[in-house]
Amino acid sequence: MSNVLITGGSGLVGTALSTLLAEQGHLVKHLSRTRNLSAAFPAYEWNLNEGTADDEAFHGIDYIFHLAGANISDGKWTNDRKKIITDSRVKSGELLAKKVKELNTPLKAFIAASATGYYGSLTSEKIFNETDSAADDFLGTVCKKWEDSSQKFQDMSIRTVLMRTGVVLTLNGGALKKLYTPVKLGIATPIGSGKQYMPWIHIKDLCKLYLEVMNKDTFSGPYNAVSPEHIDNNTFIKKLAKSAKRPFWPLNVPSFIIHLLFGEMSTIILNGSRISSLIAVKQGFEFEYADLEKTFDDLI
Repeated sequence: MSNVLITGGSGLVGTALSTLLAEQGHLVKHLSRTRNLSAAFPAYEWNLNEGTADDEAFHGIDYIFHLAGANISDGKWTNDRKKIITDSRVKSGELLAKKVKELNTPLKAFIAASATGYYGSLTSEKIFNETDSAADDFLGTVCKKWEDSSQKFQDMSIRTVLMRTGVVLTLNGGALKKLYTPVKLGIATPIGSGKQYMPWIHIKDLCKLYLEVMNKDTFSGPYNAVSPEHIDNNTFIKKLAKSAKRPFWPLNVPSFIIHLLFGEMSTIILNGSRISSLIAVKQGFEFEYADLEKTFDDLI
């Protein structure tokens, strides 16, 4: 049994991961904007603007799962929004490192979320792996800064793992829920060219990978948390329509409409590359949902 502290614990992944950890017998607590020790997972307060966090949250913990970060798809990427997206990731990581160092917390590992956006928003036939450099676009820059903030734990000789996560599939929220809504209504069409790849992972596999990373000291550094299967948007929507028993219409939503609706943020909708998960597989991780149709059959 381990004591685990999670940031972003009330989010999509944090909720599922907290539940799985508790089922495995681990003690889980959260860092939150609001203190609530009577919650199912006791929540201790932190404040990024003030650079403060409750010391009590760090007492006796073995692992930190750092999942906090403003949603990149909530609203257009104005300069103010970009700052919020960046600060919520970088300042939070720096604050955690500061507290662990101040309190001399004997942490076994620091496991932080990152994103496949590290490799940039572009459609390419290249298969990216963990040795590739960060892109110089907005998402690539954010992810690089995000991961750099975690380097402070490595500097303290704490095992540090970075999870470059793709599209997390669950109907509890996120991209799949948004895509499934029009499909249910019989509007299943590719977006833009439909050729952009969608690196994805079933939320069960993601949580299972987080657990394996925690339990195995051999995991260290960055890992691509994506299914081994490379699927483009056209195929993704077609398989989703099939699972939902709805018609698929090969009448692509024009790119210019997406640009008008989302501005610069449209790059993450209209572009996408292939991402390799081979390193995690070579270290013994087995995906339960490596096939998209099996994933949809489980979720829908």
